[in-house]
Amino acid sequence: MSDDKHLDSLLPPLRLDRRGFMATALATGFAAAAGPVAAQSVVKTSAEGLTAGPVEIPVKDGKMWAYSAAPKDRKHLATVLVVSEIFGVHEYIQDVCRRLAHQGYLAVAPNLFAREGDPSKYTEIARLQAEVVQKVPDADVMSDLDATAKWAAAHGGDANKLGIIGFCWGGRMVWLYSAHNPRLKVGAAFYGPLRGKTDPQLRPHFPVELAGKLHAPIRGAYGGKDTGITQDDVAAMRAALEKGDKAARASVIDVYPNSGHAFHADYRPSYVKADADQAWQRALDWFGEHKLK
Repeated sequence: MSDDKHLDSLLPPLRLDRRGFMATALATGFAAAAGPVAAQSVVKTSAEGLTAGPVEIPVKDGKMWAYSAAPKDRKHLATVLVVSEIFGVHEYIQDVCRRLAHQGYLAVAPNLFAREGDPSKYTEIARLQAEVVQKVPDADVMSDLDATAKWAAAHGGDANKLGIIGFCWGGRMVWLYSAHNPRLKVGAAFYGPLRGKTDPQLRPHFPVELAGKLHAPIRGAYGGKDTGITQDDVAAMRAALEKGDKAARASVIDVYPNSGHAFHADYRPSYVKADADQAWQRALDWFGEHKLK
């Protein structure tokens, strides 16, 4: 999978230690829990001209694997952190990294579920949510994203040009990370939850509550037919952004009336190509407008 052979040696062995840090091998293919793959729709991006493959990110309690892609033999690249759906860093997220690399970015997708479990091993969304996703503290995600940004700055990235993009579960993390990291320049959130039930230990805040604290402007992409993230949620977020400071007021939420949830996920039946293409181009343009590159 990697053009750079040394990256393959960095792939951690499969091991599990719930008392400490858990590392799993790089996922291949698509997550089983996501359902049957709509193969005719899958976007497949070549790694030609890229350095792409698994890397290890030092984090507070061990090492976490990630998938990294960047233009070959280039340095001082703008970095984009790529935050996955609940299905982890499977082929779709890896492909997103390669797409960004072909745009001139260093794209890194960390395995943010590493301590709780391996999403690729699950076949049922309910079990995956209960046993892995819902056990991940927001604080760990913020810390791991900081560690990923630090790793990128030491491996060809420009610490002063940091962006983020996320999908579904990861879309929520985009909003949270903008409120967390003052060095972030820009972000794009694809249908990330905006409101929900909080938990003081795991999920103390949702984006609506943090809208006034954003450090970087975010462009959101939401489906008008999404039954999980409603238009009432979108309206509440827009109202909260309007009351915020500069970065909040500069943020934008686009609604795609003909799409539901996960409309950018080209391997799933929810994929809507026209809206996915437009939302993706808007995200790239957004990064350019805010001088990420």
